[in-house]
Amino acid sequence: MSVTSAGADARHSSWGTGVGRLFAGTALLTAVALLPWLSGNDPALTVLRARSADQDPTPAQMATVREQLGLDEGPFSHLVGWLGGLPRGDAGTSWVSGEPVLPQVTTAFAVSVTLMLGALLVTVAVAALVCTRTLYLGARRRLRRARAGTAAAVLAALPKFLLASLLATVCGVWLGWFPSSGWQGPASMVLPALALGVPSGAMIGGLLDQSLPAAFNEPWARTWHAHGFAPNHVARHALRRALAGVLPQLLPTVVALVGGAVAVEKIFNIPGLGRLALDAAIAQDLPPLQTATLALILLGVAAGLLIQALRRALLGPALRDRALPTLHAPTLARGRSTRWAAGACAIALIALIIAGLLRDPLHVDTAARLLPPSAAHPLGTDSLGRDLLARLGHGALRTVGVALAVTAVCTLTGLLLGMAAQVGAGLTEVVSTMPAVLAGLLTTAVTGPSVWGAALAVCLVGWTPYAAQSAALLEQERASGHMLASISFGAGPGYLLRHHLLPAVLPAVLRNALLRLPTTVLVLASLGFLGLGEQPPTAEWGRLLSENQPYAELAPWTVLGPAFALVLLSVLAVSGTASGRSLLRRAADR
Repeated sequence: MSVTSAGADARHSSWGTGVGRLFAGTALLTAVALLPWLSGNDPALTVLRARSADQDPTPAQMATVREQLGLDEGPFSHLVGWLGGLPRGDAGTSWVSGEPVLPQVTTAFAVSVTLMLGALLVTVAVAALVCTRTLYLGARRRLRRARAGTAAAVLAALPKFLLASLLATVCGVWLGWFPSSGWQGPASMVLPALALGVPSGAMIGGLLDQSLPAAFNEPWARTWHAHGFAPNHVARHALRRALAGVLPQLLPTVVALVGGAVAVEKIFNIPGLGRLALDAAIAQDLPPLQTATLALILLGVAAGLLIQALRRALLGPALRDRALPTLHAPTLARGRSTRWAAGACAIALIALIIAGLLRDPLHVDTAARLLPPSAAHPLGTDSLGRDLLARLGHGALRTVGVALAVTAVCTLTGLLLGMAAQVGAGLTEVVSTMPAVLAGLLTTAVTGPSVWGAALAVCLVGWTPYAAQSAALLEQERASGHMLASISFGAGPGYLLRHHLLPAVLPAVLRNALLRLPTTVLVLASLGFLGLGEQPPTAEWGRLLSENQPYAELAPWTVLGPAFALVLLSVLAVSGTASGRSLLRRAADR
């Protein structure tokens, strides 16, 4: 391929990506502008109640508010007026407080970005620790056994709000090492950064750890080792090669650390952008919600451009010249400990579910509130005296079933949009900026609160990690030499898809989906906790965590049972990727 044609393809790709950004940004801002009218509630009533919770508004007061806010003019008039004021630095005034919006959003954005940078440092540190063993052994040609990634799966399955509560209680209140509330200086950033960064770092590190063996299996690595290159030099270049495929996962991670950290911000009382957007959405305070959404969109686009530039710098001219070697994972032996761990997790989960199904999950006994584990109640009781083992067992099928369905839809959608890289990249950058809570508010405004409304909300935003990963891996595969060789021999699109593109993408995307399965459960739970998803008294694992989180310090057993079940589910899911990869290899060889 000539340099001229490559440049033309790059310009066409940039144009398509720009169209995707513009379309997705416009659609998102329009949907946000319609929120008060989609909800079915009178925006004037909602605003009045947000101003004074005890106020019982009269029709005259309602009419006055409608006139003040111009609600009779409709949503599009408000959107146009708000957009027209942005070039002048005017983002409007809050419908609730009457104060200018831009200073509020600017302050909250600065707080969230500072917290994001701290959480990113923790993410990188944890990811480095997860990959240390593979880097050390691979650089010395001593990598003989594949890792199951159990440790990474356990850390990635930790609920961030539960970890935040634990850190605030132990390190903030009991030991007094760091502030447990407020935003007063660098020390206030430590605990929330740990709560956000540890699970994210485990997820990124687990994906990178699975990509490194293929980088060490490349011919250059074997040649460098034979010529006596320093192991650190080999490890650095292998990390650079594997990091290019994992780096796009930082896009949804970065944005989630800013707009999706609502629970952690509430626990530590941090005045961040996610908390501001959620409060504005609940109060239907449109100007700050629109401005916060625009700030998140701009952040997502900027992060996407930066990550794309870093990827191209890591891959070098080989990507442009279609001379990039393909990463082929070596066949490594798997220890018996992996199979034993998977079997133990499966047995423990089945035992918990069967034992729970034999009990009544709805029986309320106020005299048995918050009882510790005993023979009568093996996992203890909750704040209403209900048996936690019963609720855990009865909620298992619903929890896992909905989470698997949502994960499957998100994975398939992300894979399809990742293949449409020109427009999909712009869509991914913008949609990844939308917190699931905001998507839940938009969907339930139309569908009403239900588990399937919450599932739809997660599907609307949950495909972005898989789209970013698929697009990056497909770009590298299309730039490989053997791909061009197949095309030169007359291979058609179907052959290329079956024998080159899908085998290069599906194993990594499948592992990513399984690593994120517990996260999907927790996102669905957060929507249910806000009244947007699964409604009480239905037993569901994420709802158990959300309902009992206020009692974590007084009665820690109320959250340990569901958290342990999530960890078991995560380890079991990750250990199953080995058989999935082997099946994909067999299908590709046919």
